[in-house]
Amino acid sequence: MIHTTKLSTKGQVVLPKPIRAAHRWRPGTEFIVEEHGEGILLKPKSQAVTRNWHELIGFVSYKGPRKSIREMDRAVAAAAREKR
Repeated sequence: MIHTTKLSTKGQVVLPKPIRAAHRWRPGTEFIVEEHGEGILLKPKSQAVTRNWHELIGFVSYKGPRKSIREMDRAVAAAAREKR
């Protein structure tokens, strides 16, 4: 979908609400602005926060036997108890 916006006299650009909502960008979100040919690339400054679980799949490799959800839950609970 194509959206339009205007540059204000202060040099501000309002990102359309559907785009902000889709990316979960809130007031105060900082962006990196890069020039690319005839346009710009705008991307969030912090990539540390992952937007959804599907972005994490395959991020960490694991070699070994499959673990059940129950086994994983027990391991997480044990690690939490150790950190107390």
